[in-house]
Amino acid sequence: MPEPTDQASTAELSRYAIHYQPLFQTLELMDVQQLIDTVEEPWYNQTLVQVGDVLVRLGVMQGEFHWHKHDEQDEFFYLLQGEFHIELENRDTVVLQPNQAFSVPAGMLHRPVVPVRSAVIMIEKAGIVATGD
Repeated sequence: MPEPTDQASTAELSRYAIHYQPLFQTLELMDVQQLIDTVEEPWYNQTLVQVGDVLVRLGVMQGEFHWHKHDEQDEFFYLLQGEFHIELENRDTVVLQPNQAFSVPAGMLHRPVVPVRSAVIMIEKAGIVATGD
């Protein structure tokens, strides 16, 4: 495993399609599977809806994200489809299968590694910078 770093290069960051503006509003039906089916980017991250001070986000991805952390907030992952690995600094890698979830605490250096195209729901506080602090 390469040495973790919390610095991402500009080239790494440009690989990600990250959309912070909610795609839906409350009282609006969200066809999440239809959205998953239309994604063509290798690393797609879209805020679905804001619920109070929390964002519900959809990730459709394959490949490796960079090492990062969120200093002031936890991050929650719920895998819908595929296989999702979360590498953690100084801990064993967590492997999620569909319908499994995991939460990374604030301040913990981590990186998602996704061996096959996968869809994951993430729950985070509004104002998060998806690429880390």
